[in-house]
Amino acid sequence: MKQSTLLDTLNNPQKEAVLAKNGPLLVLAGAGSGKTKVLTHKIAYLIESGVDAKNILAVTFTNKATNEMKSRIFSLVSEKNFSAKGLNIGTFHFICLKILRENAELLGYKKNFVVFDDDDQISLIKNILKELNLDKDKFKPRVFQSHISNLKSALKSVADYQKEASGFFSSLVFKVYQEYQEHLKQHNAVDFDDIIMLAVVLLLKNDDVLEKYQNRFKYILVDEYQDTNSAQYTLIKLLAKKHRNICVVGDNDQAIYGWRAADYKNILNFEKDYPDAKVVILEENYRSTQNILSAANGIISKNKFRKEKNLFTKNQKGEKINLVLASSEKKEAEFIAKKIKELVKKEKRPLSDFVVMYRTNSQSRVVEEEFLKAGLAYKIIGGFKFYQRKEVKDIIAYLRYVYNENDIVSFKRIVNTPARGIGKKALENFFEKNEISKNLAEFFKMIDSLREDAKTMRLSALIRQIAKKSKMEEVLNTKQEQAKWENVLELVSVASAYDAQEDAIAKFLEDTALVSDQDEVDEKKPVVNLMTVHAAKGLEFDVVFILGMEDGIFPHSKSKESHEELEEERRLCYVALTRAKKHLYLLHTEKRNIFGKTETNPPSRFLYDIPQDLVEFVQYPTYEFKFKDDMDEGIIDFEY
Repeated sequence: MKQSTLLDTLNNPQKEAVLAKNGPLLVLAGAGSGKTKVLTHKIAYLIESGVDAKNILAVTFTNKATNEMKSRIFSLVSEKNFSAKGLNIGTFHFICLKILRENAELLGYKKNFVVFDDDDQISLIKNILKELNLDKDKFKPRVFQSHISNLKSALKSVADYQKEASGFFSSLVFKVYQEYQEHLKQHNAVDFDDIIMLAVVLLLKNDDVLEKYQNRFKYILVDEYQDTNSAQYTLIKLLAKKHRNICVVGDNDQAIYGWRAADYKNILNFEKDYPDAKVVILEENYRSTQNILSAANGIISKNKFRKEKNLFTKNQKGEKINLVLASSEKKEAEFIAKKIKELVKKEKRPLSDFVVMYRTNSQSRVVEEEFLKAGLAYKIIGGFKFYQRKEVKDIIAYLRYVYNENDIVSFKRIVNTPARGIGKKALENFFEKNEISKNLAEFFKMIDSLREDAKTMRLSALIRQIAKKSKMEEVLNTKQEQAKWENVLELVSVASAYDAQEDAIAKFLEDTALVSDQDEVDEKKPVVNLMTVHAAKGLEFDVVFILGMEDGIFPHSKSKESHEELEEERRLCYVALTRAKKHLYLLHTEKRNIFGKTETNPPSRFLYDIPQDLVEFVQYPTYEFKFKDDMDEGIIDFEY
């Protein structure tokens, strides 16, 4: 039989992974080793070999990854005159939302349930704390939100947690969790963690439903498997149990979301779950120079809990890594700005080739100030997002309430936005006595008319109608508020892409709720990207600056509490270095002002894991480099 031409551009391990059609498969894909290429070619190969696209499920972690994979897959199959119509591909949340929409009634929800975003969750928890007579300044809503999120990621229901809640605080968490779930149900709403947890509950409690999806998803492929939490792991294991055609792709060395309840042991234990699993290791990197890879290998090799692999490349050896010691955080930022300007001029690079990464968000301030002074355009990825701007959230809240009359959180947000004379007393009378004031009656009349509009109008037109009838257009379409009105118009533009779709409102609300930090990266705009290392996962740039390479900053001071946390910091450093394609600058300072205090921190222990022959030492401003002579062939041992 003639070999498929789909394999022509693959290296041998990639071919091996693509050709492994049936049974469990683990693909350990090092940074920049072409894992997306393997996934897309594998899906295209399955279709070419006769598998119906409707029986394939591909799961990702971001909308950006989904869209990239879709584009590549449809391009590959169209070249071969095959069809990918019906292919199931999306994020965990997207896939689970589809399952829940189809079976909502089995869990006691209406099909038009809404998804509460971060702000909605905090608002609801604040109300619950008030009902329980707990001081929200003493008992922080976000702390309860985090605990509830972790419980759901571990598939612990209110009843499950009640059995283990013993101390004072855990008893409080139980009460808030219990009230929180009851309020969500009353609003016909779910939060992000519910989306996956409820899908798992649905499958565990309904054998016929489980079998239906097992037969629908005969071939399952999971990207970034090292980032799965307990709920996601259980979901995939349930769906794959019958046919066992499961392919997981990931890299235990890039597991950096432990704080988000991700469990990297899921990928390390794959062969225990599936003893007959085939394992393919991708070690050839197509992104970075060999010097950058050798430095990254030097750092990650110090971790004990990992599967061994060693990245290599056929790319050039490349220039040495610049280890920059600046006299202060201001000089650190000044060096970055000057170096960017130098490389833009010398190598004719667009600003989008550059990224500045840091361990925590607070480190961006000094860089921002320096960039403003230097006239460098920049964008903070994961900063104040478009969908978090007040006017955008207000319009979306209107749309949500038009779509779901039980969404009381959205109702409370919009009932007096813009101001229409509906005060606290009127709302109390409405909720306690069902009394409807004249202004409140007018509001409900307006909402009813919008619900009628929603039956016939395209989504983009409906949003314009919401802005008009709610009087938001009247308030915002002024010289003083023009920027805010332009944000509303941008939302109309986004919505227009859904106009031709069925259930446009539902899909639009789901997609806007699930947008991630990485989805904000726009490579068409010539700006320098600023982001935390966590936000940089999955991205790549020609020139990378990593600032704050000091013990106590990176690795973070909290990581010293346990060996496992320190290993995650090391993996985070490995991810940071492997974002770089050609130029890499690692910066640290002699002294640094942190939250109003001047501190002197030693260089990051990770720097000493890099072989010295890969490094070029730079001082800014020029003075004696104090740490160079301390190196013993580039490695100094630190106690964990």
